[in-house]
Amino acid sequence: MTHCYDSPLGEITVFSDGENITGLYFTDQLSDVNPQSTDDAPIFAQADEWLNIYFSGRSPDFTPPLKVEGSEFHREVCGIMLAIPFGHVMTYSEIAGLITQRRNIPHMSARAVGGSASRNRISLMIPCHRVIGAKGNLTGYGGGIERKMKLLELEGIDTRNFFMPPI
Repeated sequence: MTHCYDSPLGEITVFSDGENITGLYFTDQLSDVNPQSTDDAPIFAQADEWLNIYFSGRSPDFTPPLKVEGSEFHREVCGIMLAIPFGHVMTYSEIAGLITQRRNIPHMSARAVGGSASRNRISLMIPCHRVIGAKGNLTGYGGGIERKMKLLELEGIDTRNFFMPPI
């Protein structure tokens, strides 16, 4: 099932299995999906409420039920991203460091974390836009680097020391 939400940064398509959010994308990221709403399931009302609060510049005090699919590593990365507070950022390296501590392993590649984050199907709610590269590099956001910057600014993050890679 799909549902459309008109955000200040462009239309968003929300996917659900009827009980959980399974995907949330800026519609222009999708190439093979009809962006028309197909269902008015209660889960979509929860998603709309969450998005309304978020785009008003506030942190929602709830998260609709989410269904994250993928490997154990991917679910772990998504869990860490989900825990990044509104208005804060983490680097891919910091996430890798958390995983090495949790798993008691000597090393985890920041690049592996970035690859997993790039497969996040539930953007915004699982805030991969809050993950940045070393030294403030704004890399790796499927919705586009300009949107990533606007999302961080919406959350009150001072982005003056961040930089966007050349196009």
